[in-house]
Amino acid sequence: MSRVLSYVNDRDFRVSGLVFAWTPPRWFRLWMLGASRLGDGWLWLLTGLLLLLIGSSLCLRTLAAVAVAMGTANSALVLLKRRFHRRRPCSYGRHPCFDTQPLAFFKEDCFSFPSGHTLNAFAVGSVIALSFPALGPVALAVAASVAASRVVLGLHFVSDVVAGAVLGLGIGICASLTIVC
Repeated sequence: MSRVLSYVNDRDFRVSGLVFAWTPPRWFRLWMLGASRLGDGWLWLLTGLLLLLIGSSLCLRTLAAVAVAMGTANSALVLLKRRFHRRRPCSYGRHPCFDTQPLAFFKEDCFSFPSGHTLNAFAVGSVIALSFPALGPVALAVAASVAASRVVLGLHFVSDVVAGAVLGLGIGICASLTIVC
């Protein structure tokens, strides 16, 4: 098991080094900053308010599934961050393109694994995609942008966002299938 973790860690540092050495165009940097801010929580609050305002039966069931998915996702997030204590890539040196720091709302926020932004983005995105299939591509594109931004900004390793995406999808699908369907 330690050989697998060592392999993943080595690959994460290699990819992070390539990302840190790259100077992306201004439009891409702005997109990544915006995508990361979308994952700060206000988009999920806005989504919940919109579902509540529409008020149809499907919207209310979807809102319940989103709430369950986010509650489960954030509980898993705190437990996993407490367990793994993985440092963020930006803690190994200043990122050359962005002056970003993780928000320290709770003690575990200084840790990297898994990405909470990605976990929540995919948990909410998968519930929305399953409830409203026409919005699925947009919801999952937003989630993917949030995930990519966390790597590009130097706040997470690739394995952090992959784990967050897989876990978020699983939680979102389970919540949706249990509550909405």
